Amino acid sequence: ASTVLHYGQEIFEGLKAYKSPENKILLFRPIDNIKRMNLSNDRLSIPALDETVALNAIKELVRLESGWIPDAPGTSLYIRPFIIATDPYLGIKQSCTYKFIVILSPVGSYYPEGINPVKIFVEYDYSRVAKGMGIAKSPGNYAASIKAQLEAKKNGFAQVLWLDSCEKKYVEEVGSMNIFFKIGGEVLTPGLNGNILDGITRRSVIELVKGWGMKCTQRQISIDELYEASVNGSLEESFGTGTAAVISPIGEIMMKNGSIKLSGGKTGELSMKLYDTLTGIQTGKIKDTRNWVMEI
Repeated sequence: ASTVLHYGQEIFEGLKAYKSPENKILLFRPIDNIKRMNLSNDRLSIPALDETVALNAIKELVRLESGWIPDAPGTSLYIRPFIIATDPYLGIKQSCTYKFIVILSPVGSYYPEGINPVKIFVEYDYSRVAKGMGIAKSPGNYAASIKAQLEAKKNGFAQVLWLDSCEKKYVEEVGSMNIFFKIGGEVLTPGLNGNILDGITRRSVIELVKGWGMKCTQRQISIDELYEASVNGSLEESFGTGTAAVISPIGEIMMKNGSIKLSGGKTGELSMKLYDTLTGIQTGKIKDTRNWVMEI
C-alpha cells in the first residue's frame, strides 16, 4: 500500500563516479545533481533533502564500494539516488514518510564500437510530459515515453524527437536527453520552459561552447525552422546530451515532410570535440578549470 506504488510520489537522479589515470575517484558536478533532486522534490511535494547530508552519503557509499569502479576506457560507476513515499495509505495525499536510497552499478562503455550518429523520428502524436512536469526527474515522465520509443525502434529509429505537448510545433528533448543544434555557426538548444529537464551535461555543453567563443542561444526552436535550415544548408549538426551517453550525435531526423541528414551521416566536429572534452574532464585526463570535478 506504499504511496509510491499507487500514486507515483517518487523522484530520482543519475550521476557517475570515474577512475582517473592516477587511480583517483572522481565525481562530476554532484552538487548540481543534489540541487536538482530538491527541485524535483518541490514539484512532487516531497520534503527537501539536506544537501550536505545527501552529498556526504553518496561520497561515503562510493568510497566504501570503490572496488566496483571500473577503469577501462568509457566505463564508470553509475550512481542512482532516489526518494520514495512510504505511507501505507490508499488516497491521494502527500506522504508523511519517505526513504532516501542510493544504489550503484558498474557500467560499460556507451560506445563500445565507437561514437556514431543515430537516426531519430519526430513524434507528432504522443507527448513526453505534461506542461510544467518536465523539470522533475519523476518516473511518470519516463513511463509515458516508452510507447513512442518502442514504435520508433520498430521502424528503425534509435530515439524519438519530442515536440511540445500543446502545439506539437516546438522541439523539446530527444529520448531522455537534452538536444542541441548547430545552425549557421550558432549553437541552439530549447530554453528551460518548465517542460525541459535542466540537464547537468546540457549546462556543461553551454559553458564549454561559450568558453570557446561560440554563440550559444537558449530559445524555442520549431520543427519547421529545422526543416528550413536543412533546405538552405545552414543546419550543420545536432546531438543529444545526457549522463549515460554524454554526447549522442544525430545523423538523420525523420519528419512529416521528409528525412533530413546531418554532417554527411558522420559525427560532427563540434559533437566530437565536446565528447572528448567532457569525458576527458570527467576522468581526470583533461585539467578541470571550472571546478566541476570532485575527488573522493
